[in-house]
Formats: sequence, structure tokens, C-alpha cells
Amino acid sequence: MAAVQDGPMELDAEKETKPEILSDGTSNLSGNTASGTLSSSPITAAPAGAAPKMEDQQTLIAVLQFLKRNKLTESVDILRREAGLEDQEDLQALDGSGGGKAEGDGGEANSLLSRVSMASAAAPQSTLTPMPTKRAEDHPDVSVVLSAYSQQGDPSLYKVYYSGLKSFIESVLDCHRAELSQLFYPLFVHMYLELVYNNNENEAKAFFDKFSGDQECYYQDDLRVLCGLSKKEHLKGNEALLDFRTSRFVLRISRDSYQLLKRHLQERHNNQIWNIIQEHLYIDIFDGMPRSKGQIDSMSGSLAGEARREVNKAKVFYGLLKEPEIEVPLDDEDEEAENEEGKPKKKKTKKDNMGSKSKKQDPNAPQQNRIPLPELKDSDKLDKIMYLKESTKRIRLGPENLPSICFYTFLNAYQGLTAVDFTDDSSLLAGGFSDSTVRVWSVTPKKLRKVKSAAELNLIDKESDDVLERIMDEKTASESKILYGHSGPVYGVSFSPDRNYLLSSSEDSTIRLWSLQTFTCLVGYKGHNYPVWDTQFSPFGYYFVSGGHDRVARLWATDHYQPLRIFAGHLADVTCTRFHPNSNYVATGSTDRTVRLWDVLNGNCVRIFTGHKGPIHCLAFSPNGKFLASGSTDGRVLLWDIGHGLMIGELKGHTDTIYALKFSRDGEILASGSMDNTVRLWDSLKAFDDVETDDFTAATGHIHLPDNSHELLLGTYHSKSTPVTHLHFTRRNLLLATGAYNSQ
Repeated sequence: MAAVQDGPMELDAEKETKPEILSDGTSNLSGNTASGTLSSSPITAAPAGAAPKMEDQQTLIAVLQFLKRNKLTESVDILRREAGLEDQEDLQALDGSGGGKAEGDGGEANSLLSRVSMASAAAPQSTLTPMPTKRAEDHPDVSVVLSAYSQQGDPSLYKVYYSGLKSFIESVLDCHRAELSQLFYPLFVHMYLELVYNNNENEAKAFFDKFSGDQECYYQDDLRVLCGLSKKEHLKGNEALLDFRTSRFVLRISRDSYQLLKRHLQERHNNQIWNIIQEHLYIDIFDGMPRSKGQIDSMSGSLAGEARREVNKAKVFYGLLKEPEIEVPLDDEDEEAENEEGKPKKKKTKKDNMGSKSKKQDPNAPQQNRIPLPELKDSDKLDKIMYLKESTKRIRLGPENLPSICFYTFLNAYQGLTAVDFTDDSSLLAGGFSDSTVRVWSVTPKKLRKVKSAAELNLIDKESDDVLERIMDEKTASESKILYGHSGPVYGVSFSPDRNYLLSSSEDSTIRLWSLQTFTCLVGYKGHNYPVWDTQFSPFGYYFVSGGHDRVARLWATDHYQPLRIFAGHLADVTCTRFHPNSNYVATGSTDRTVRLWDVLNGNCVRIFTGHKGPIHCLAFSPNGKFLASGSTDGRVLLWDIGHGLMIGELKGHTDTIYALKFSRDGEILASGSMDNTVRLWDSLKAFDDVETDDFTAATGHIHLPDNSHELLLGTYHSKSTPVTHLHFTRRNLLLATGAYNSQ
């Protein structure tokens, strides 16, 4: 059943019409300065020559006064013509007929204007929205946001309003109580902020002290931030407030529970509560039985509530691209091995349930040319052949056959290890450090060498068979190399699939591309305005993605200085990024406690996953592209079905932040690494097979999560005193783990 947005409720005491604000959660709601025209407006304009309706008068005055103040005379003329106000006398008459004053910064006009601005920013067809001129004492964005918190009731009655609603919810049947209890947190925050904004500090403190203890435990970090906002001056420029105010908190409630709430507010004439619900909340109504407390808690916890169901209905092509036809020559071992009868040994065929490679066209796969991908070079084909040969010797993992784990410990890492990555063939290891350096190690006996100087290269016979070996300078051979260039801690590193390049992202807001032939920086990519927390190469190379403190992820190509796409929609830092195996989608995790999936082709957000109770620090796609795993500071691993857009599993066991997730090459084992100094192995195949497919068709858009973590946990492996920061499965399914030894 599709989600229903109920319209404004008609209360007996007051009937009010408000502009509809619809936000899909995938676009920034910050306004932009117009060049002179307001091409789209949520105001319902009267026909030319007709006087505007009474309920629109104050809004018209607010907008006209604002446009005049910013010297947007052309927009003033257009709006006056559309509203039938051809001359100044009509405007003065309108002003004198009860429209109220629109001057100053704190009047009702500003309140109306802020609602108009935000509706215009969220409307799908709207263009640029004018913003107030910048003043020394107030940030323009913040002034627009805060002005909506105008006084709407007696501050001494806020506790009465909230207590009345609380008593009502606690008195209803259990089946409705869990759903209606979702109202407590968003109402509490908005009522507190209204009190603070209107200089009712004592009432705000009393309100916070009385009701903050009633909120869910997973909102405690948010409440600590809120507690520090005790004066109106504290609200200006506060990011947490802007996050909460500019996004509508989404609550998923059954129709029966919603009608119960609506009837209660009508009977009590509680306009104060209803105004907040109408302006700041989005009620996603479904038909069916109300959800249980456990079902609600499993999906709650993000800054903006749950994701609306229609957001996760878009078609996602999660299948794998068809593999290019490459003939694999027989290995020496295959040729020489013959049995007694002189016949070659028969190799066992492997059944690849979760296999990462596709020979036939997957019906769920995108078109091969949906996005332009780089052509395979000869060196890529050789590497592909090596990969396929290694795959034939891959160990088949399962509950009875767990992988061996090789742990690489960084000793004396006083530079502060902040990021780690392995090459796909497990031959190189890179680390990013807080002293602004990037270090590369050879994991094999083969040492790292630079290309010879230009003068020496001229002396080489370019026609010789071993020219690639001759161009390397043996005098530079060493087990590790240090790359200098960043001016701040390095937070992300990623090798290109062909092992020729390395990406690094830093606090200095840049991403650098390094050559692993010369060990020098080739390009510095500038686009982020704040620290860049993570970066990752596409599985096909050429493209890479980055995420940072500026709340957006950016898609880049190695030969472009500017980003190709900007993925905007998160309400807080983008902490981790991952490419889908088919390279058509990018997943991002954020401190707003959501995971989002973005379409590379058009930049749209096609999935929003909620359920984590803390910032998300790692993501991993299953090799077949159908599933996604995410790890967070809440110590849980959540499993998501990408096609249906639903959570299908919860893995509990870690006691600290999870920093690393990795599926085995066949996808049958999921490894997780945590700050609790453990690596845990999970039976991912069983976790996915146990999901009831009938649950996906439920009209309520949620499923019953089995609490079977103890059955899925295959093993727990402790390090002595080393938090696990990165995991990697080799092509033969040996698990490599890394971390910096903690001597404290």
C-alpha cells in the first residue's frame, strides 16, 4: 500500500491552510540567491485584477517586503502583477487591511517568509530561492531557519501540552502505544527549541529536565548537544539545529493509530502539538496491523526518523555485468597431472551460489553501456587471467571450513594509523597516518622500485622482450615507500584495480592521486570544503568516490579536475563510501546514522536505510551485488536487501565500534573487525537464505527480523591489544586483517 500524507486537520478552534512541504530526503534544502526573478512560488496567486485572499495577505506582504529589501525590483513587479496589485495604493490598502507590519527581523512576516522559502526549496519544480542579505550578527541560512520558531503559545503551557499527550499515549492499547510513542522525541526537540528561540530560558530548562529522561536511549548523544543550546544566541550557526529543522522527521504509523491521535488532538483543541506535527513531521501512514516495539526500534535511530517507503521503491539494477570473453591457458599443474590410465584428471566444478563473476547476462544487471566504463588494456586482460587461475584454487568456505586469518600488526605506529588498504591481488599494503604521510609496503618478497630517470630510459632498447623489467631502477628497491604531499592527517586510502595508482584523502580537504611507478603525486583533486573522510576506486578503475565533513559524496574521474556528480542528502558527515560491484551505484554511510545508495548515472538517491543507533563507519557489498552490510559505533552489523530496500538481518556480538567489514570471495562468510580487538566470522549465506521472501510483499513495508546472531556467529578471534581497522580476503580466501598495536 502506498504511503499516505494526510492533509491539514481541521480543528474546531482554528482552521489554517499551510503550503505543502514535500522533501524526498535526497536533496539539500539550503536556499540559493536568485539573480533577480522568483520563477516559482508556493503562494497561490489570485487572477490578475483580483484582490488576494485574506489568508494570503500576510504572506504576500512578507515576500514583497523581502524582495524590496534585497532590491529585487523586477521580482516585485512580477509578483504584484500576478497578485493583482498594479499600483502602490493597492499595496498600501492591503497593508492597512489587517496584513500587519512586515518590517524588522522578528515580526510575523519573517515567520511566514521562512515557511515560504523552505517550501520553495523543497518543491520539485521550484528554482532558486532568494535568501536574506548577509549581516554581521546573523548567518542568513540560520535566520531563515530560526524565524519559523515564532511564539505560538503560552510558554508555561508547553509542559502541560506535552504531559497531556504523554498521558494519552500511555493510556491507549499496547498495540497503538509503541507507534504513537515515536512522537515523543521530535515533539520534545521542536518544543524545546521554540522555547529557547523565544527567550524562555527558564521554561526551556524546566521542560528539558522534566522530559529528557523519557526519550529513547539511542538519542542520548543528540540530547547532549541539545542541552548545550540554552540561549537564543547558541542557536545561530548550530549545525545540529539546521539538520533537524530543515528535514521533516519521518514517522511510520498505521492508519488506526493515526486516527486515534487525530481524534485526541481534535477533542483537546491542541493546536500547539498539531502545528508542530504539520510543519516538522512527515507521517507515513500504512494500512494494516500496527508495528510492535521491536519492529519500530529496529528501524529507528537516525537524525531524520525512518525512510519513507516510496523512497525505496525505485528500480535498482543490482546484478553483475557480463564478464568479457577471455581464454584462460591451462596451468602447468593441469597439463602434467595424469592418472594411471593416462587420462587427465577431472577438475571438480564449483557451485558458486554467491559468486562474484557472471558469465551470462544477469536479468537484474544494468545495460553494459549504462555508464561509460574504461576498455580493458592488455595488462588488464593478463591480470584477469591470473585472477581466474587463482579462482580455480580458491578454498570453498563455510561453517565447517573457516578461513585462516593472517594479522598484520603496525608496531610503534606513533604517527597514528588512520587508514589501510590492500591491492586486490594482496601484493601491496598502504597506510594513511595522522602525520600527513602515506606509506606503501610490499607484502610479497618482491621489493618496490621506481622507474628510471628520463636520461636512463633513453638508453634502453625499447624492442627488447624484458623492457618492462629494464625500465625499473634496482637502486631504488626497498620494502616500503613514503609519500609526502598532504598537509593534514590522511583518513582514506584506496588502490586502483590495476595497482598502478593510489588514492588518499585528507583533513586538508583534498584527494591525491599517486603513481606507484614513480611514487609521486600526479593530481590533487579539490572540491570538498572540509576534511575528506574516505575515498574509494571503482572496481573498474577510472572512477572514484569521496565523502567528507561537508555532508556530501562526490564522484570523480581520474582525468577530470572537477567532480562528475555530487551526492547531496545526508544530514551529517559522510564517513564511508563503497562502489557497487557493477560500478553503477555508490553506497555512503554517515554520522546521521543512515546508509544511502546513489545512482551514478543521474546522481539520484535510490535507497535510504535506517536502523543504526550510531555513526556508520564501514560498508561492504556481497560479491553478487544483492546485499549490503554496514557497521557502526553501536557494535551491530546490519544486513540490507538492495532490490527490495529492506533490512533483513542484524548481527550482534561486538562490544565496540565496527571499523571493517568484508565478504569472502564466494560471499558465504562475512568477516567483521572492531575496536574491541576481535575479528568475528558470520554465516552470511544462512543469514540471507533464512529471510522469508513473503515478508517482502508486506503492505506495511517491514519484516520480522530473526534474532539469530548466536546461530550465525561462526567464530570470534581475539588480538592481544590491536583494534581491527581493515579486512581483506585474498583471491584464494585467506583472510588478512590489520590494525595498530595499542600499548595502553
